[in-house]
Amino acid sequence: MSRSDFVSVTIVTYNSGRFIKRCLESVLDQNYPFKEIIVVDNNSTDGTIDILEPFDGREGCRIVYNEENIGFAAAQNQAIALSNSEWVLTLNPDVLLLQGFLEALVHAGKLDPQIGTVCGKLLTMDAHFEKFPAKPKVDSTGIYFTPNLRHLDRGSLEVDNGHYLNYEYVFGATAAAALYRREMIDDILVGGEFFDEDFFVYREDADVAWRAQLMGWKCLYAPYAKGYHVRNALPGNRRALPPEINMHSVKNRFLLRMKNMTGHLYRRNFFSITVRDLVVVSCCVLWEHSSLKAFPFLFRNWRKVMAKRGEIMRRQRVNDEYIASWFDFKPVSKPAPKKVVAAVARSKATRR
Repeated sequence: MSRSDFVSVTIVTYNSGRFIKRCLESVLDQNYPFKEIIVVDNNSTDGTIDILEPFDGREGCRIVYNEENIGFAAAQNQAIALSNSEWVLTLNPDVLLLQGFLEALVHAGKLDPQIGTVCGKLLTMDAHFEKFPAKPKVDSTGIYFTPNLRHLDRGSLEVDNGHYLNYEYVFGATAAAALYRREMIDDILVGGEFFDEDFFVYREDADVAWRAQLMGWKCLYAPYAKGYHVRNALPGNRRALPPEINMHSVKNRFLLRMKNMTGHLYRRNFFSITVRDLVVVSCCVLWEHSSLKAFPFLFRNWRKVMAKRGEIMRRQRVNDEYIASWFDFKPVSKPAPKKVVAAVARSKATRR
C-alpha cells in the first residue's frame, strides 16, 4: 500500500449529536493505515460540538467549526479543500462503516483509471443508531435517474437477501458514503466548486454524478464495502421533513436539469418530464406553499446557472445516446469489464 492509497474522510455535521460518536469510531476502527478525518460542523446547537472535541487531533482527526450553517454542499467543499489525498470519502454522520469498507472501495477504484467514483452497499438502520437490524433492508447500491428526472437509490428498501453481489457500473453514488478520485474532483470543478453550493443540501450528489458522467467518468459499485445508514429523506415521506428541505428538493430538481440536461435527452423524455413538472408545481401551489420559494431563487440566479451549464456542455466528452442510456424507470447498471472482474478475483486469491 502506498501514499497514492491515502483517503481523506470528510464529514459535515449539523445537530448530529445522536450519530457522530459512533460514526467516527467506525471510521477510526477501519483497519486501513492511510486515512485522515476532517469534520466540518455547521454551527450545531444540540451538543454535537461537545461530542466532537475529544476527537480533535486523535489519529489524524481534524475538527473545524463554522460560525453559521453554510449548507452541506459548501461545508463538504470546505472539508475537501482542507484534504490532501488521492481519494476522498464523503460520509454522513448517520453512517456506520463495517470493517474493510475503505480498503474495498479504494481497491475497486484502482481497477480502472476511468473510475472517478466508487460506492458500496449501504443497509438501513433506524434512527436510534444502536443495534444492527436482524433483517436489514438495502438503503443504496448507487443512484439512478428515471426519465421524469427523479433520482432514486438502487435497491432502496428491498430486503437484503445477499443480492447485488456483482461489481458493476452505476450512474452515481449517494454522498452519504461515496469515494471520489481526486483527479475527478479537480477535473469536474465548475466555478471552483465540486458540490454546487447553490444546492445547499439535497441532490448535490446527483448533480455531481450527472456532471461526472457527461465528462466521461464512471462510477463503480463495489459489493463488499458495506455500511449502515439512517435515511430520513425517502420518496413518500415529504410531510415528515422540514419545509426548508422540501424547498431545496424542489429547487434542486430544476437546477439539475438547467445545468446538465442535453437537448437530446429532453426531447426524448419530454412527456415524462412535463407531467412530473406539473405534479411538482401543482403540489407547491396547492399544499406545500413553503416550497414556492424555490422558483424566485431560480429566476434570480438564471444567468449564473446558465453560465455553469455552458461550461459543462462545452466540456461534455460522451455522446448523447450514452447519457440517455442511463435514464430508465428501472435501475440501470452496466457490467464491469472482464479485466475488472479478473483483477478482483486475483486480489482475493492473493489475500487468502
